[in-house]
Amino acid sequence: MMRHVDKAQAGATLVVVLVMLVIVMLLGSSAAQIALQGEKMSRNDRDRQVAFQAAEAALRDAEIDLQNSKSSGSRSSFFSSTSQQGFPGPEDAVCGTAGNSQGLCRDDPKPAWLQVDFLETDESSAQSVPYGKFTGEDFPTVDGTLPARKPRYIIESKKYNLPGASADSANYFYRITAVGFGMRDSTRVMLQTFYRKED
Repeated sequence: MMRHVDKAQAGATLVVVLVMLVIVMLLGSSAAQIALQGEKMSRNDRDRQVAFQAAEAALRDAEIDLQNSKSSGSRSSFFSSTSQQGFPGPEDAVCGTAGNSQGLCRDDPKPAWLQVDFLETDESSAQSVPYGKFTGEDFPTVDGTLPARKPRYIIESKKYNLPGASADSANYFYRITAVGFGMRDSTRVMLQTFYRKED
């Protein structure tokens, strides 16, 4: 005995099947988008970590610059807890750009790191110091998993008085601000530290 299928039933079955296919397609599309978003987030996080590590390396390079660089181009003698040889005066630009004064910034009411262009690439006018310039250290940069460019830093002198000392006795410590770049030049991390040189 043959069953007779009603046209209405056949149409309803077709609609149900089509709805199920649309739902499966939407679920698949959502799963693919979630996977792509996760991969993009992972890539961005890795890029930020590269920039963070580059900025940390620049802080360390600046500390070597301050304390005791063994490089022939060393300017470690410029830094002291009691004198400010080599730093810009009130009549000069906030940060030096030439020779051994590059990246040295005076104590100014407006912090120097807010005034310096860390993206400047012309070394004759750049106020920030590229990694290794005064320490002789090397910092590899290439396409791929390494930073797009060398990290940079500036050093600001900050004056303070020791407890019980006269107001005329000057003591100095330094604020180092470093910017690291990720695998993409647009990924940047800025870090700061304070450093007091032991004479």
